Amino acid sequence: MRTGVWLVGARGSVATTSIVGGLALRAGLAGPTGCVTELPALRGPALPPFADLVFGGHDVATTPLSKRAEALADTGVIPGRLVAALRDELAAVEQDLRPAPVGVTQADRVATVVDDLTTFRTRHRLDRVVVVNVSATEAAPRPHPGHADPAALRAALDGPDEVLPPSSLYAYAALLADCPYVDFTPSTGLRLPALAALAEQRRLPYAGHDGKTGETLVKSVLAPMFAMRNLAVRSWSGLNLLGGGDGATLADPAANAAKVQSKQRVLGETLGYLPQGNTRIEYVEELGDFKTAWDLITFAGFLGTGMRMEFTWHGCDSALAAPLVLDLARLTAAAHAAGHVGPLADLGFFFKDPLGTPTHSLAEQWARLTDFTQRLHAGLDAGLDGGLDAGLDAGLDGGHDHAV
Repeated sequence: MRTGVWLVGARGSVATTSIVGGLALRAGLAGPTGCVTELPALRGPALPPFADLVFGGHDVATTPLSKRAEALADTGVIPGRLVAALRDELAAVEQDLRPAPVGVTQADRVATVVDDLTTFRTRHRLDRVVVVNVSATEAAPRPHPGHADPAALRAALDGPDEVLPPSSLYAYAALLADCPYVDFTPSTGLRLPALAALAEQRRLPYAGHDGKTGETLVKSVLAPMFAMRNLAVRSWSGLNLLGGGDGATLADPAANAAKVQSKQRVLGETLGYLPQGNTRIEYVEELGDFKTAWDLITFAGFLGTGMRMEFTWHGCDSALAAPLVLDLARLTAAAHAAGHVGPLADLGFFFKDPLGTPTHSLAEQWARLTDFTQRLHAGLDAGLDGGLDAGLDAGLDGGHDHAV
């Protein structure tokens, strides 16, 4: 199943690491450490092989992909030997990277993205293209009447207003181009009534949002432990220090607030109450693509005895996120082939603020993910009309010549 992976924010650190990683796996130059879909419980025939992944994308930046990869190698994010060995492959991907769309109206920009996606699919004879948003975090958008339903949105986009934030504009274009959409960021993306309705109309799956790679990953393990042992969490405070482009973006208060809201939700929904404390995110340029999180938890046990726990997480966000981007592209492509429509709740394992699932427990999310994937491999998740084999027909879920 030849699958396009179209990355919004394609020259960023996460996207560049994903591309280098995917190319290295295809060439047999690296192992799949960090790729959840290569664990025995998930591996199987429904997922497109790494060798069948083809990369493209959009970005506002213009730095050549090879230069971005060299910069990441210089800071220890990816091995320099891989950048040298994959220079020709990176140059080939460069030919499929497009500038962020421009146009008088948002409808014009949507049309450009749709054309870019359909041209990419046709040129590489792809069975499907999965659009993955790994761009900078946005502030929450202002409400607009066009967010209510597809007809109102279509009419509004022809006007002068900036109706959709960039993440949602790309999501809208993805749907019009018959592409499943994954939001790895806390931005709005497809979380608008008009876009959710359009996904249903066009029979497309989507997943998100905000990839779970560090502190929140640990929270999703620890919070259920406190709940299951009936221990009362009194406070949970965290300090996140990060550099790189993501850290610079989150220095903006509005973007910072959107990220913090996503990170905090796991506690309230897992514990059933929100303890004292908050999560702070601070930009430390010197840290580059690495991040450090420190958490302090105070809790009470039997007879009110007070106790505390602390943990520190130091990791490389791009190296943690990139294999998950590849996993999500493979799983979403398989779900699309099997006829799934709407939010892919069973992919909640990958997200801080998952769509369509009530649980934030990593163990419960893992159980749902393994069951979902095993059903895909068994051909049992024929969501709509004909199942996996029918879904693998390249012409089923949207031809390559669809236009706005």
